[in-house]
Amino acid sequence: MDKTIDRDMWQENQEVQPDEELVEQAKGGDREAFGELVRRHRAKMYGYARSYTQESFLAEDIVQDALIRAFLHLGTLTDSRRFLPWLHRIVRNQAYTRLSKGPQKREQVFSGLQHQTMEMDETDWGDLDSILRRLGRSKLQGSDTDSNPEEVLMRRELLQTIVGLLGCLSQRERRIVESHFFDHLSPQEIAGLFQMSQANVYQILSRSRKKLIQEKTRIVVDQYVNSRKEAGTMKKAVLEKPQATQLHTWITGAMALSGVIENTGKKMSFPMVMGLSGHAFRLTVVPGNLHIAGPTMFDFTEVLQQGLRNMGFASHVINESKGTEYPAPNTNLADPALISPNARKKRELAQTLPEALELIHRSIDRGHPVLAWDLFIPEFGLIYGYDDEQRTLYAADNCGHDATVSYEDLGRGIVEELFVLSVGEASHIDQRAMLTQALESVLNHYRVQKHSHGNAVNGLAAYATWQEAYQQGSIEPNGNAYTTAIAHDARKNAALFWTELADTWTDPAFDAIRPTMREASELYAKIAEQFAQLCRLFPFPAGGEPNNPENSQQAIAILQTIEQREQEAVVLLEQMRNALSE
Repeated sequence: MDKTIDRDMWQENQEVQPDEELVEQAKGGDREAFGELVRRHRAKMYGYARSYTQESFLAEDIVQDALIRAFLHLGTLTDSRRFLPWLHRIVRNQAYTRLSKGPQKREQVFSGLQHQTMEMDETDWGDLDSILRRLGRSKLQGSDTDSNPEEVLMRRELLQTIVGLLGCLSQRERRIVESHFFDHLSPQEIAGLFQMSQANVYQILSRSRKKLIQEKTRIVVDQYVNSRKEAGTMKKAVLEKPQATQLHTWITGAMALSGVIENTGKKMSFPMVMGLSGHAFRLTVVPGNLHIAGPTMFDFTEVLQQGLRNMGFASHVINESKGTEYPAPNTNLADPALISPNARKKRELAQTLPEALELIHRSIDRGHPVLAWDLFIPEFGLIYGYDDEQRTLYAADNCGHDATVSYEDLGRGIVEELFVLSVGEASHIDQRAMLTQALESVLNHYRVQKHSHGNAVNGLAAYATWQEAYQQGSIEPNGNAYTTAIAHDARKNAALFWTELADTWTDPAFDAIRPTMREASELYAKIAEQFAQLCRLFPFPAGGEPNNPENSQQAIAILQTIEQREQEAVVLLEQMRNALSE
C-alpha cells in the first residue's frame, strides 16, 4: 500500500485516540504518536508561552525548548493522563528560565530546534558547523537501537531537518558536505576521493555553508510567519504614513527619529529633534575623496539610541552587518543594476531577520513606525505597515520613495546591513537633564576621535581633513557636494534649535545661560551661511569642480573660517554644560 495513504490512515485513527494512549505509544519510541500529540496541543503551548511573554518570537522559542524537553523526558511522566498539565508545566518553567536571564541577544534557531539538556550541552545550536558535527558524532555513536527511545526520536528529528536543508545544495556540494561532517573525512581525503585540489574542497565547503545558513534563515522566517498564523495574529496593519517623510532635510537619520516619535504624544519640532539627538552638530568626512558615505559612517546603535535617550525615550534595536567594505559604493555613481530589486534577491539573507520582523510587528501593533536603514537607498527610512499574507512591509523616506518591501529583502540593500529601531517607553526626564545629556553627546563628538567605520574623521578634526582633500585635488564631486549639503542643513537647524530653546524653555534653570543660547544661535547661523556659499559653489548632485585650483582655494578659505567659528561654538557649549552641571 502507498506510504502516503498509510500515514493518512494512521493520522485518521489517532484522531479518536485519547492522549494517554498516544503518550504510551510515544514512550515506546512511536514518532508519529508524539507528532500527533504535538499537533493537538502545540497551539495551546504557544498560548501558554504568550501569556508569559509578549514577544511571539520568544514564545515560539520557549515552545520549541519545551517540546524538546518533552521529547527527552517523556519517560518520567508516570501518569499518562496528566500529559497536558505536565507539558504546560514545562512551558512555564522554560518561560521563567528565559525571562529570568533578562534582555540578551537571542540565539539563531535551527529549524526551531534548540536544546537545554546536559547530554547535548557541547553543541552550539546557533552555529551550523556545530550542529553538523553533533550529527556526525551521533552517527558514529551507533545505531538507533543503542540509545533510548527519546534519543532516537531526537536524532531522527534533527537528521530529517538536516536532510531538508541539504536539499538546497547541488549533488556535488552535498556529497562533499556529508563526507566532511558525517563521514569525518579531512579536506585532504576528500580531495583525493573526488580528484580535486584541497583549495577547491575548502571553497566548496565555504560556499555550501553559506547556502545552508541562507536556507536555515528562510526556514526560521517561515516558522515565524506560521507561528503568527497559528496564534491568530497574522494580519495586515498599516499606520498613517509618518508626516516626517514630508520633511525637506538632507539628514534622514533625524527625519526617521522624528517619525518614530510622532505618535508618542511628546511633540517636538524638527530643529528640537536635530539638536537633542546631536545631528545638528555632527560632521564626519572621509579623507582623500570626501566619499558620499561620510555623513552616515557612524555607529547607528550608539548615536541613534543616545539621541532618543536625550529626548527621553527608550528604544530597541536589531543590527547586523555583513562586514562589507567601508565606505560602501556610492549609489549615485554605481551601476543601476546594483540597486535593483533583482540585485537584492541575490544578496544574502540577514540572519537576524526573524528578530527584526518581530520588532517591526510589535512596534506597528503599538502604533509606532520603525526606523530602518537602506530600504531603498543607503539612507534612513520608516516602516509604517505590514501585510503578513503578502509578506511585505510598507515603507517610505523623504527622498521620494514610498513602496512595499518584501520581508526577505530587509537588510539586502547595496550596503548589506540590517538595522531597525523601534521607540520604547517615554521616561520622566526634565528639560535640564535632556539638554545636559545632549551637550555631553555633542561635545564628545566634537572633541573625541572615535572612528566607527573605516578611516572617517569626526568633529573638529574633520575640518583639517577636508581642507587637505582640497589641497590634494582628490575630491569626488558628488560626495563632496552631499557632505557640504548635510553640513549646511545641520548648522541651519543648530541655529534654530538654540533660538527655540532660548524662547520656549522657561525653566528658571536656563535663565543664566539664555544669553549664551542666543549667542550660539547667531554663531551657528553664520556658519550655516558659509556652508551655503560652499553649496552654491559645489551644488548637488553634479558637485561642480572642487579640484579646480581656484575653486579649491576659495573652499579652503571658507572652511578655515567655519573651523574657527566652530571652535568658538564649542566653547559656548562647554560653558552651558558646565553651568547646568553646577
